[in-house]
Amino acid sequence: MSRTRFEELVSDALDEVPPDLTRLMDNVVVLVEDRNPEEPSLLGLYEGIALTERGWDYGGELPDRIFIYRRALLDVCDSEQEVVDEVAITVVHEIAHHFGIDEERLHGLGWG
Repeated sequence: MSRTRFEELVSDALDEVPPDLTRLMDNVVVLVEDRNPEEPSLLGLYEGIALTERGWDYGGELPDRIFIYRRALLDVCDSEQEVVDEVAITVVHEIAHHFGIDEERLHGLGWG
């Protein structure tokens, strides 16, 4: 799958996030990279300060970053539909971290 097509799928997944949630997202950017250099099989990663951890003194920070790893996702999928599904799951998973939801809770909700 081309990088352009993959980026379209990420954009589509972001479009599916309810507007009430996207309006609450603050100072965050979503990036597509091929792989995480330290963990090549990682599908996605959130780096930043979750909304639940920001205090009154939060300001002037660089944007939080959500990485979606294209090659790692393609490695675990056998069809384009699987890629669509896994991209959507990964995007939601990483956005949840931005909202302060940890791995344990995500797994409990079925977004592991």
